[in-house]
Amino acid sequence: MAQKVLSEGMIVYDVSVQTGTDKAKMADVFDGASGLVYIKGNQSRTELKSAIGSSTTIYDSKASTGVVIREFGSQKLLIRMNAKNWADKNKKYDGMTFTKTGETKKIAGYNCEQAIAKLSDGSSFTVFYTTELILENKGFDGQFRNLPGVPLEYESVMGNLKVKYSANKVSFDPVNTQRFEIPTSGYREMTYDESLKAVSSN
Repeated sequence: MAQKVLSEGMIVYDVSVQTGTDKAKMADVFDGASGLVYIKGNQSRTELKSAIGSSTTIYDSKASTGVVIREFGSQKLLIRMNAKNWADKNKKYDGMTFTKTGETKKIAGYNCEQAIAKLSDGSSFTVFYTTELILENKGFDGQFRNLPGVPLEYESVMGNLKVKYSANKVSFDPVNTQRFEIPTSGYREMTYDESLKAVSSN
């Protein structure tokens, strides 16, 4: 099958909690949650939407700069990141390896292979990826920049929760450039360093 280049389009993921909590309410938060990845050339927009709010990352791979926009209730934050910040945010994925298991399945119409991803800290997770698609812009997702394909199903650890992302749609439709515009008002702006301090003080 000929490889298709996804230089502009969208991947839609269903998001569900796998394990890690006995609090049913926490799992309910992710009930019906979705993950969206928009790609247009060197620009990307990654969204996670759930019942309690949303987190969006807009990244420009040409400039290696990004912003994270968080909206939870009345709290609206915008965190700017330069190339150094972006590298720091993704440094835990440096040296990450992928080992194929031989297991395959079809996801969103694409043939996928399973691999075990192992991080330098010893932790691991599984990912199903397809080689039938090629992403021109792989830099926006640090954990998959060395993956030999496009991830269509994978696990992600958020605190003590294991969250599963599973693609249900891959679209090649044009993406409006407004999706990559950074809001100029309505948000409390923080630097990347300030956001790290805020997390560590909570």
